[in-house]
Amino acid sequence: MIRLTDVKKSYRRAATGEYALRGVSLAIEEGELVVIIGTSGSGKTTVLNLVGGLDRDYEGQVEVMGHDLAKLSDRALSDLRNREIGFVFQHFSLLDHLTAVENVMLPARFAKGKPPVADPRARAIETLTRLGLGDKLDSRPTSLSGGQKQRVAIARALLFKPKLLLCDEPTGSLDSTTGEQIIQTFQRLNAEGYTVVIITHEARVSDAAERIIRLEDGQIVDDGRPA
Repeated sequence: MIRLTDVKKSYRRAATGEYALRGVSLAIEEGELVVIIGTSGSGKTTVLNLVGGLDRDYEGQVEVMGHDLAKLSDRALSDLRNREIGFVFQHFSLLDHLTAVENVMLPARFAKGKPPVADPRARAIETLTRLGLGDKLDSRPTSLSGGQKQRVAIARALLFKPKLLLCDEPTGSLDSTTGEQIIQTFQRLNAEGYTVVIITHEARVSDAAERIIRLEDGQIVDDGRPA
């Protein structure tokens, strides 16, 4: 599903030797639930941005679902992100003037050609209902709790039934009880066949993982299953 080979990323000139990633190599198989953990500045979010095709300025090779991302055109990369990858962010990234259903349907607005699902609105309603928000379909984000907002964001990520979910600190803005509910949601999705990659600095998230990759100073220092 994902393969990084000797990937380096610098936010300054490489001549200074200041790299965000220092030759990272890893492989994530289809169907895995993987947590990438590390402190601020360790390089974990940089890995997520590269895998998600949000950053194309790097050395080495990044392959996702058999695609060498460096060889894709901007349009092809955008289409891959839209149809095959679901993104979940710490601060939800919802639009306050849209209802829950309308927020979930946003990927359909940006899809090139025919959307991967026949009826995006019906799919949005189905997914929100499945995530326990059947009574919040017409609610706007300003009237939702943090946990409800994150479930709307997850529903949006699931709209096109992607193969891969990339989650950047998905519990970082939530209390412990709500965060645990969101973690359980990702575990259920993984059990259904979704490949899930979660970036976090929280131990409570890594405790639920099948596999933990630990980054320090732009390098992998541990890659294995929790004790």
